[in-house]
Amino acid sequence: MVVIRDTILALLVLGASCLASGGCSTTVKDPRAALADRGRHDSAHVVSLQELSRDPTLDAADYTLIEGVVWRPDYGLPARREAINLLWERDPGRAEILLRRQLPRMTNWPWLVELCDWIAERDIVELDPALISSWGRPRPMTPDETKRPEYLALVKMHGKDKVPELVFNLFIESNKPSQRSLRQRCWDLLHRLGERERLIALATEVEPGGDDVMLADLSAAASTFGMVPYNREEILWLHKIRQPERAQFWDEAAGAIKNLSEQRREELQMRDLATVVAVNRHRNDLMEAQTSMLYRELENYLSSQNHYTESNPGIVGANERLERLFTHRDKYTWGDLAAMQLAIEAFHYPEVRSHVFDYADRDRLDETTEYGGILALDEQGRFEILEFLPNVRHHDRKFLASQEMFDAGYTGLFHFHFHAESHKNSDHAGPGLGDMNYADSTRANCLVLTFVDVNRMNLDFYRHDGVIVDLGTVTRPRS
Repeated sequence: MVVIRDTILALLVLGASCLASGGCSTTVKDPRAALADRGRHDSAHVVSLQELSRDPTLDAADYTLIEGVVWRPDYGLPARREAINLLWERDPGRAEILLRRQLPRMTNWPWLVELCDWIAERDIVELDPALISSWGRPRPMTPDETKRPEYLALVKMHGKDKVPELVFNLFIESNKPSQRSLRQRCWDLLHRLGERERLIALATEVEPGGDDVMLADLSAAASTFGMVPYNREEILWLHKIRQPERAQFWDEAAGAIKNLSEQRREELQMRDLATVVAVNRHRNDLMEAQTSMLYRELENYLSSQNHYTESNPGIVGANERLERLFTHRDKYTWGDLAAMQLAIEAFHYPEVRSHVFDYADRDRLDETTEYGGILALDEQGRFEILEFLPNVRHHDRKFLASQEMFDAGYTGLFHFHFHAESHKNSDHAGPGLGDMNYADSTRANCLVLTFVDVNRMNLDFYRHDGVIVDLGTVTRPRS
């Protein structure tokens, strides 16, 4: 027993010694081959990098290999630390170029946190654009902007008060076509930082007719509609409706908005433009209607309707209160209430219901995808269903909108899709988490129609910021 105890003690001492020395049993015959093999243990990668650090003749291929350890998947944190420190020691300029390109694309959260701190410790202010670009990508894990590692790094290098100005200046300076994505992230981020009024003022002050296409679009929106987009998708949306082929819609929206009160114009968002055009064409009585009256009308109508809710716990909509009109009362604008009125009215027309049920029946028979499209007004001002089958298909409970659908949606009223796996699908009525993420990203007005039985579908309205309203049921004509 004494021999066994002494043997165990010796092994423990040896193990502690190995850990302290970075792994005494790890050896590599060819450090370059070991480093290129992402399946090797992290200790082999660390030893390989340590050996390369002692080689004074590293070539371009070696640097490319080392750079890959910094950003490619399947490398551990110790190897990544070793790689970035080696690059910084040998060629700081090369390290900066690498981080400028790769930092905004990194998805390894622990490494992103560590790397941002590494940048701040060395006060590498040349990487401010990379930090801001990375920060501009929304991350569901950290909705609090002041806890983002990129923000903390910028605060450490510049001070808290200077950070919004850094983002604003980067937006102004990044006016090359190749910097469009960076600029859009800055715009999105400035909204998240509460700088919307400043952005509207900037857009209003821009001289028309300049070479800066994005600022020209923003200036046109500010001067014509009194508002500007919130995020990247809305910036693209604005650019699309500024194209010559949509000039009629732009002019019609500009004319219709003049009939709204100043308060309502101040509430407008991109998704409201099609609603204003439709109301002006089709339901002029809604133009001056009080929001309290519109709410009461919806409340009275919905009280007589049957409502259906997702039954699986943990899924958006599983709590039926989330889909009731009163739940989101404090969030509604005139545009929301008018849009819901239009959606209900659209499905009162037998021609629209006939088309939508025929389309949903075809969806039920196709198990490769969900179907969807755009609810719009035709040239005569009538409601119409525009079908857009997805170009990419995954399974029967997922819908991926095509670019053709987005193109039609820029002047359409609603994006819509079906939950039509079977005629008895009421347990999955309402938008799911993916649908709500879609609404947050596109900021479009959306509808989902779910089969309750062969002759009825549940209709839900939803938009960004978690707003869902069950609008009751739609019945198949002549059923």
